[in-house]
Amino acid sequence: MMDRYLIVLEKSDTGFSAYSPDVWGCVATGETLEQTRENMRSALMLHLRDMESVPLPRGMDAYLDALRDSEGEEFYLTHLALGVLR
Repeated sequence: MMDRYLIVLEKSDTGFSAYSPDVWGCVATGETLEQTRENMRSALMLHLRDMESVPLPRGMDAYLDALRDSEGEEFYLTHLALGVLR
């Protein structure tokens, strides 16, 4: 099963940072958008693997929350498709 988790990528002083509104506590950084995206993919896979209950992607609500939380900042939204065992 492939779940698609929303990822918010934000510009920082040293590159970019990323988080998923669906998976609290899982973050990543990188010098480029692509590096940050791949670092976040790895972080999510490790984070989800160790969770007792894997959260489901939330859909549109997560987009709206991310937009409100990042208002006025430079940010990018994307999805990462992950094979997650439930």
